Amino acid sequence: MDKNTILGFLLIALIVIGFSVLNKPSEKELAEKKRYNDSIALVEQNKAGITATAANGAVSKDSLVANDSTKKVNSQDAFGEFSASAQGVEKFYTLESELVKITLSSKGGRICSVQLKKYSKRDSLNNAHPLILFDEKESNMGFTFVTSNNRVLNSSNLYFEPVSGVTKDAKGNQTLILRLKTTGQAYLDFAYTLPADNYMLGFGLKANGMNTVMPAGTNSLDMQWASKIRQQEKGRKFEDRYSSIQYKFVSDDVEKLSESKNDEKKLTNKVKWIAFKDQFFSSILIANDALSSTSMKSTLETENSGYLKSYNAEMSVPFDPSGKVPTTFRWYFGPNQYKILSAYDKGVKADSELSLNKLIPLGWGIFGWVNRFAIIPMFNLFSRFMTNFGLIILLMTVAIKLVLFPLTYKSYMSSAKMRVLKPEIDEINARIPAEKAAERQKATMDLYSKVGVSPMSGCLPTLFQMPILFAMFSFFPASIELRQQSFLWATDLSAYDSIMQLPFTVPFGFGSHVSLFCLLMTATNIVFTKLNMTNTATADQPGGAMMKWMMYLMPLMFLFMFNNYASGLSYYYFISTLISIGQTYVIRSTVDEKKLLAELHAKRNSKKPVKKSGFMARLEKMQQEQQKALKNRK
Repeated sequence: MDKNTILGFLLIALIVIGFSVLNKPSEKELAEKKRYNDSIALVEQNKAGITATAANGAVSKDSLVANDSTKKVNSQDAFGEFSASAQGVEKFYTLESELVKITLSSKGGRICSVQLKKYSKRDSLNNAHPLILFDEKESNMGFTFVTSNNRVLNSSNLYFEPVSGVTKDAKGNQTLILRLKTTGQAYLDFAYTLPADNYMLGFGLKANGMNTVMPAGTNSLDMQWASKIRQQEKGRKFEDRYSSIQYKFVSDDVEKLSESKNDEKKLTNKVKWIAFKDQFFSSILIANDALSSTSMKSTLETENSGYLKSYNAEMSVPFDPSGKVPTTFRWYFGPNQYKILSAYDKGVKADSELSLNKLIPLGWGIFGWVNRFAIIPMFNLFSRFMTNFGLIILLMTVAIKLVLFPLTYKSYMSSAKMRVLKPEIDEINARIPAEKAAERQKATMDLYSKVGVSPMSGCLPTLFQMPILFAMFSFFPASIELRQQSFLWATDLSAYDSIMQLPFTVPFGFGSHVSLFCLLMTATNIVFTKLNMTNTATADQPGGAMMKWMMYLMPLMFLFMFNNYASGLSYYYFISTLISIGQTYVIRSTVDEKKLLAELHAKRNSKKPVKKSGFMARLEKMQQEQQKALKNRK
């Protein structure tokens, strides 16, 4: 090794030693780092619920005193001014009304359990049990903050004390204030207020002198909220489809995370509320101001766990350490009922920014309008006079069919006109060969035009009825009013009505049970399809055989689709189709087809021109353009 190589190694060694000396932390920095690490370690220990125990149960008095002394020193070092709240015994307090029972914990000052008293959960034997949204092991809520000497603490690991216990005013409103104390005069209050007749729980953070124990410039806290969503209903697959995290931006619409897969989002815009939602119930955190820097995560749970999903939300909330401006929220723990949620947007509870009723999936566009302005008002009207929801659905079906009867009649008459013209259509088809399809079609349209018949006149009435059919498709699974309401053999109109459990699972969504209302709906649809086929005689038209096969296939597809759906929906479609069959027979008995054919011939022989419909005019124009294009090719 030559002299230059040795000199190079010496220079490298000197540089490394010098860099280490210059970057060595000071004694003050080492102590501060140790306090920070001890703070984090003790927070984790407290979170795990570690308690001091003696080996073999034999501990001397001096040893206990030493342990308590050591723990006190460590708590003061890790928690600083909050060491007074670092240890304690968890106690529970209850706020209860006729609607809800809410249990609060002194550890973390959090809501640890919610029971909805007007609802129950049914087991496999149909026995009723209290409906619990979540308990202390399935949920968590806390606020993370930094102290003036860089200690990172979370309220969920600290112990609160009640200021004066649960108090009740003249109106029956209950209030509980839980206080987080410091070693000095500063403290932080969590105030909960439960109205006597409301699902909305008031919640506020009120500081007193916290600016003396927090860094200067503190104006927000990081909040965490997590909960597991219990399976509460009969059909997990159907319930899972309607469970998700939903949220509303301050100046925008309601959005959601995916119901069918693990999903997460980080939002930059301000959020008004976040809802942990299942099919019929929700826990909603509503900010009176706004939530910012919000991130949410939804995770699917395994099928046999008893849970649908796990929800997590983290957000930043405004906070005034001096206590001049409190931070206020509202918690909604209650049913996803349209009437109840809508009440928070009007009257004395006016809050035009909430739109909580959008949690209920009533369908998009025109389908949602039909539900909001027709189906729900009619449902509520009948509910005032009777409590049997099977009869209510029956009356709704009859009312809807009566309203739609003019369209049904027009559709039938259109089919009847085309049916009595069938011999003349057959004559056209015999006279013009199939190779001249355009010419044959033109002759057919000319015949329809002369007698004043439009092929679309039979389709349009059916098309106008579709919004109601799709609206009802959304209405029944979302109606908590039908939950656990029995009718005939169905024990729950919001779930499937199983009359037979199969020892195997049928694919394509059918499941391992048989629903009777679904079978009845399928049978009546097949009968109605056959009735329509005899009325229209589509099998003799081009492509008619394929159309006929498809029409019979549709009811069988519905059998697989609806076997797991709400029995109330299958019952509605069954009654609706049954009434349609009856209407068809009634109309047919009042129509004289010979007289109808004579009227059509009279129109054709009349010198008065028959006004063409817009559809017929466009169809003729298309035929003319098609013929012109064919001539140009030749």
